This record gives sequence, C-alpha cells and structure tokens, in this order.
Amino acid sequence: MTLLPVTLAAAGAAAILNVWLMMRIGAVRRAEKIFVGDEDNENLIRRMRAQANFVETTPFVLILIAAIELSGEAGLWLSYVAGLYILGRIGHAFGMDGGALSKGRMVGTIITILTLLGLGIYAALVAAKMV
Repeated sequence: MTLLPVTLAAAGAAAILNVWLMMRIGAVRRAEKIFVGDEDNENLIRRMRAQANFVETTPFVLILIAAIELSGEAGLWLSYVAGLYILGRIGHAFGMDGGALSKGRMVGTIITILTLLGLGIYAALVAAKMV
C-alpha cells in the first residue's frame, strides 16, 4: 500500500510541470539574449509570471490534497481534482503566451480558484467533523 498516492502523483506531476515552465522561460531568455532580469520583455514577463503563479498556488493544493488523504476522507474524486488542477495549470501557461490560446489563461485561473476553494472548504468541513 502506497502512503498518500494522490499526493505523490500530484507532487510528481507538479515537479515535472515546474521544470517545463522553467524550460519555457529559458527558451525565451536564450532567444532574446536576456540572462538577468526581464528587460521589460513582454514574452519573458508572461512566462515568468506563469511559473510564479504556479509556484504561488501549487503548495496550497498539494498540502490540501495530503491533508485530505491523511484524514481518511479522500476518494477517487481527489485524483480527478488533482489531475484537473495540473491540466488547468498547463492551460494557464499556454494562455499566458497570449494569442489564440489566451482562453487557456482564464480557464486555468478558474480551475485553480475552484480547486483551492473546493479543497479548502472540504478540508475545513472534515476538520470540523473531527472536533
């Protein structure tokens, strides 16, 4: 039996996604020859913000997933929520590039907000039930 299988899978996916976001930043840096800072380059700023936004929200999602799993109140639904969150973050990253894919940013943002809100409420309800 694997301890916290959903957390383990989600953390692994998040780590891989973060590396992908880093590589996208590196590609712009190399193409634009910007090695420190952002030099007000919009493409670089967009990609940096996509990664920063990912880093700002993902720890909360992973902590909530782990806490729910540890509480014994997780089900298969938690795997779907974790997977949807990762897909939303991929959509957000592409959307941050602008252009035809910019709707991905909005969809990714909505998925992120709903994931955080849903998991947060669920965790609070589980905790209240335990008291």
